[in-house]
This record gives sequence, structure tokens and C-alpha cells, in this order.
Amino acid sequence: MASLDSVIDPVLDQDGVRLTVDDAIATVTLTNPAKRNAQSPALWRALTEAGRLLPGSVRVVVLRAEGKSFSAGLDRQAFTPEGFDGEPSFIDLARGDDATLDATITEYQDAFTWWRRSDIVSIAAVQGHAIGAGFQLALACDLRVVADDVQFAMRETSLGLVPDLTGTHPLVGLVGYARALEICATGRFVQAEEAERTGLANLAVPADQLDDAVRDLAAALLAAPRDAVIETKALLRGARERTFDDQRVAERAAQARRLRDLAGVGD
Repeated sequence: MASLDSVIDPVLDQDGVRLTVDDAIATVTLTNPAKRNAQSPALWRALTEAGRLLPGSVRVVVLRAEGKSFSAGLDRQAFTPEGFDGEPSFIDLARGDDATLDATITEYQDAFTWWRRSDIVSIAAVQGHAIGAGFQLALACDLRVVADDVQFAMRETSLGLVPDLTGTHPLVGLVGYARALEICATGRFVQAEEAERTGLANLAVPADQLDDAVRDLAAALLAAPRDAVIETKALLRGARERTFDDQRVAERAAQARRLRDLAGVGD
């Protein structure tokens, strides 16, 4: 797959994560194809830093990965007694106090939360395996475009764990409780046709068309005025938590802001 950011100097390039910015579009690339972009605490910190470094000009963030796989999930070194160099092992964390364990998982989750910010629209371009943490990273984005060779799977349950990197909420929202439970509890693969049919993917395309499809989607998102997209995203993200009448109120308030802004009388 041709690189979306090969001719742009990186803003960040460390621990398997590269951030490049081209005006209104930022690209975050996972850059460890030799390990199928397996994830680690260092990678999560780099993803969090990428979010902090986004300039205000950015409206669309593309998340992509080098190589055959988007991300094979958590690096299995995490489950060894020694863990990662310079990091507490998962065994050490489990033996620690509740507050430390909770704070550590919260820090890991930070890498998966900023993609939902109201001022950007995030697109995951997913090819090959997206397993466990890889699946959850794709779910962290607003939209997903997948190659026809994609294989999503949530393998945490088979390891005696749960998906804890913010993936459960969007998964249930996209496919419903029953299908989400079945996907997580069985750990089975979800391939491109099912992903598109059930709403996990907005679009499935041949692998060699993935970059082009993402570019086209990003261009379409940039065609609308930024403030209108921000207001619309906020309305839609809050719709599930609001009653019908509360949503009507939110729509009226948002439209009033837009009309006043267009008329030049906004705050």
C-alpha cells in the first residue's frame, strides 16, 4: 500500500508511531510491520503524544499502518515475567495496589480516546489483521475503511482478559449487544463483507484501493464547513444518551448557533 505521508516531514516519529501533517489532514502511521504493528505501552504513549501534537488546522486524522497487518494486537512480550524494558510487567501491575493498576490502565486508554474529539473526524484505514488492541484502535476512530483482506478479532476473552482499551462502547453501538458479545466471547474473525454489512466498516475496498478510498473520504469530509461538521458530530455522538425530546432541543440549539454564525451575529 502506497504511503500517505512519504513526502512529508514527520512531526513525531518514535516507538512505532509516525505523525505527519498536511494542512487540514494529519496521518498517524503504525511503523513496525516486522512485528505486524504489535502494541506496547511505549506505542500507546506515542499515540497519546500524537494527539497532543495535532495543530489546530487539522480537521481529518487518518490512522493507517505499514505492512500486511493493521495491528496484531498486544505484543505478547507483555505476558512474560520480564515484560518490556523499562516498563512494569503485567504481572507486577497485577500484584500492585488498586489505585496504581487503575491509573496505569487509564494511561493506556488515553491513546484510544482522543480520536473521538469533536474538532476532528478520524478515519482508520485497516488492512489484514486487526486483533485485540488493534481492533480497539480501529474502533477508536469515527470511521473505518477496510481492505477486502481485513480480519477483525477480539481475542482478550480467550486470554482470560476483557477488552479494556475503550473498544466495548463503540462495538456495542455499531453492531448491538448480542453480536458484540458473540464477537468478544468467541474471539472469532470478522471479515470485510460482514464488517461492512454490520456497520463495523463504512466501506470495504480491494487492498490496492485502500489509500485512494481514504483520500476520497477525507476530501468529502473537508468539503463541508468545519463548524457545521463539528456541530453535527456532537449531535450524533450524544444522540444515544439523549431522549428524543432532548435531542430535538440539542438540534435547535445547534442550529441556532449555526444560523447566527452564518448571519455574522454569533458570539
